[in-house]
Amino acid sequence: MPTWGELIQQIQEATTSYESAHDYVRHQAIANLNQHTGRAVILYAGGHLQNPDAPSATSIDPSDVSGFMEAIYGIRGRELDLVLHSPGGSVEATEAIGEYLRNQFDHIRVFVPHMAMSAATILAFVADEIVMATHSQLGPIDPQFILQTPFGVRMVPGQAITEQFERAKQACLDNPAEYPVWAEMLQQYGPSLLVEVDNASALSAAVVKYWLESYMLSSFPAVERETKSQGLASYLADYSIHLTHSRGVFRGELENFDPDLKIIALESDQQLQDLVLTVYHATMHTFSNTAAAKIIENHLGRGYISTAPESE
Repeated sequence: MPTWGELIQQIQEATTSYESAHDYVRHQAIANLNQHTGRAVILYAGGHLQNPDAPSATSIDPSDVSGFMEAIYGIRGRELDLVLHSPGGSVEATEAIGEYLRNQFDHIRVFVPHMAMSAATILAFVADEIVMATHSQLGPIDPQFILQTPFGVRMVPGQAITEQFERAKQACLDNPAEYPVWAEMLQQYGPSLLVEVDNASALSAAVVKYWLESYMLSSFPAVERETKSQGLASYLADYSIHLTHSRGVFRGELENFDPDLKIIALESDQQLQDLVLTVYHATMHTFSNTAAAKIIENHLGRGYISTAPESE
């Protein structure tokens, strides 16, 4: 595997022959992974680490379905390796992407070289198996809500909203004199928010449960399959367990939760690990040194790259 510095050198050397040296080196890395596995390869990556102030440009959104359609066009074969690096985004868009992928491929292997958080964790469980390094992380799938508060726009965990309402209700029952204090605090929430929180939480867990039952855990008897799938979906969706939405869920934690999950150690195959990490590192160089904010592309070099707006 080329080191971080060696990749920079490759990019510098490619500048004399190619219009976009970063694209060339990344394309070569993805093609090399395909040549090793004999499976179709699609990279789906968001540059959220390099563009923290442009969340809408780096997150999963409905337009990504078109990006996947472009990346799948021309691919032969029914086995896919998806290299996934994303902060998450729309659950509805994630479900649409996952269902489209399962219509196109009979076996999907998801590689998480670094992080696939929130809705990207949901997408990972569309796989027949997930390949993670020791440092790789998935994340909680409890829904987040963007709210306008007196202190500016904030991303608020849905379960925290529910718990705050329950705390306010109990406090006012215990001491009605506290009502004005709580009323001022809660007036930022619209009348439908609690229902929206419940529905979003149910959707996130339901998608994970359905995909687990249909793919990764499909070989188990129906009752056991349902129990296992519901258990993991509930665990990932429980804000009270993880305490913060950005907390990582690592490979060892998943293995301990249910040894029957098909969570594969990336380190178990040194050559495969080197190839996957080269794809990841080449992608990070692209995000760090170009205007790219999100990349969806296949081993043939087909796909699309979106950029972040100058200001969000």
